[in-house]
Amino acid sequence: MRRINFINPFGSVSYDGIIKKTLGHYCAEGTEMVVTHLENCPPDIDFFYNKHMIEQSLYEEVMRSEETGFDAVIIGCLYDPGLRVARELVDIPVIGPLEASLQMASNFGHSTMILTDHRKAVPFHYDEIRLRGQGATVKGVDAIDWFVKDMINDRGAVAQDVVRLSTEAANRFGAETVIMGCTIIAAIYQEYLMEGGEPAEVPILNPNLMALKMAEGLADLHKKGAYTLARSGYYMKPTGHFAEEFKRARRIWNQSKPDFTQN
Repeated sequence: MRRINFINPFGSVSYDGIIKKTLGHYCAEGTEMVVTHLENCPPDIDFFYNKHMIEQSLYEEVMRSEETGFDAVIIGCLYDPGLRVARELVDIPVIGPLEASLQMASNFGHSTMILTDHRKAVPFHYDEIRLRGQGATVKGVDAIDWFVKDMINDRGAVAQDVVRLSTEAANRFGAETVIMGCTIIAAIYQEYLMEGGEPAEVPILNPNLMALKMAEGLADLHKKGAYTLARSGYYMKPTGHFAEEFKRARRIWNQSKPDFTQN
């Protein structure tokens, strides 16, 4: 038995249902996948100011996930918000859909590209590709020009854009596969397929699924003592006198965090 918390890093319940609907049937036997969202933070992550505010709430949710017995956490956004910081905080696996997709893409084709949601995300993903050393096999990044708060209300149009633009973009960049560059777009496209829609001509990697399968595998390794984060460098935990400073900072944040329910 493995328990995985798929955290939608939005202060909104709007996206939980479609993730559960489109990802739940891929769970391996013995996996309990819980889909949650953040409370009392911005409802979308399309702009970077919101993203940084969301990340602080996300760290708390990741720590609570470990404290309440989850075996792994998925941060459900292709920005992979707060991914590396979260690994500093917990010992259970923390999975980012972008990182998981880039690492698994070679199993589907020799080259890939990212088809993201809106133009603001395009340079961000180019930066992430370079950071992860994937420049040789990721041929480019393009966008379908939807923001997440709009796409959830017009799923049919989003799915049709995915079918059309993924093939066009893959041909333009010379990529064999496409990573669907938004977890909600991926869920909408998966819902479209489940309802009998015709798939795109190019193979599409669903980042939600890539993250789920990586989370299941690493959760199993962790439970068997075969997954251990290196704590000597990047993921070093705040210990010793730093531990008290960390506890104080966490206490202050939880006492003073903003209230996004107010207008």
